[in-house]
Amino acid sequence: MEKTNDNLRERILSHLPQPENLAAYREETASLLAKHEKALFWEKMPGVVLSVSAMAILIANWFWAHKIMVAVNQTMWFGIGLLVFGSTVTGLKYQINRSKVDLLKEIKQVQLQILELQASMEKSGNPPGL
Repeated sequence: MEKTNDNLRERILSHLPQPENLAAYREETASLLAKHEKALFWEKMPGVVLSVSAMAILIANWFWAHKIMVAVNQTMWFGIGLLVFGSTVTGLKYQINRSKVDLLKEIKQVQLQILELQASMEKSGNPPGL
């Protein structure tokens, strides 16, 4: 049983970059996270645009509902409903991807801490397997 645990540990640690590349890995991680943050900003925009459009149509419908035909009024309500639904779906997509990026950020922080510990253990003379 202990042999399997060592095997699993070695497989997990083999996916980490080597401690001598720690500075380059830290820079690469920072640029990756910045790229994801920028992408999240632009992913949020369609939801904002749909929400603002729905509010604009709702306000217009509220002011001019008595002046327009019933069929046009019902069509505007249907359009408002579609815009709100679309806004909700894009907002949900944004929130899911936001939590993925937050999880990625946490994982990268843990990886960096592991690499820093490995580097400090190698500097102190302790073998990394202990």
